[in-house]
Amino acid sequence: MTFRLGLTGSIGMGKSTTASMFADAGCAVWDADAAVHRLYGEGGAAVEPLRALFPEAIIDNAVSRATLKTAIAADPSALKRIEEVVHPLVRADRAAFAEQTRADITVFDIPLLFETGSEGEMDAVAVVKVSRETQAERVLARGTMSEAEFEAIRAKQMPSDEKCARADFVIDTTSLETARRDVAHVLKTIRREA
Repeated sequence: MTFRLGLTGSIGMGKSTTASMFADAGCAVWDADAAVHRLYGEGGAAVEPLRALFPEAIIDNAVSRATLKTAIAADPSALKRIEEVVHPLVRADRAAFAEQTRADITVFDIPLLFETGSEGEMDAVAVVKVSRETQAERVLARGTMSEAEFEAIRAKQMPSDEKCARADFVIDTTSLETARRDVAHVLKTIRREA
């Protein structure tokens, strides 16, 4: 039976880099964002249920995220209807992955782990963390969103300090060295206790 480690953290905290470090150390890694891309892709499991709710959001038999964003902007209650379709599909994808893995530790990279109540399905939770200033620098350096868009996303996420308080492990991603050190500590602790 694989050990289920939830990996979470707010936008720009270094979660993807940290997930890669776990993969390099022999862990299986499931990525929630990648699962949503599969579900939204051509022929994905979310396409037909979302077509029933938002026919205009289906283009070339795939879900258009841009069209869904427009629908949510026009009607904030649309997000709840989308989540009611997508969250169970994501959970099913995650469960199927967990059943198939043979790794001793499976890392579940879930940005909204606490927000969706998924921490109860994990054996432990690790949170990635940097200062608010470093977080803002990283996100804005990507050039994909404005400061206002970033602040809007950050406002919707559970505060980092609260995530850290609820976690079993905190991984400092200020540098690659601190992140590697903390990942090694997490793995050593889990494997020692297993």
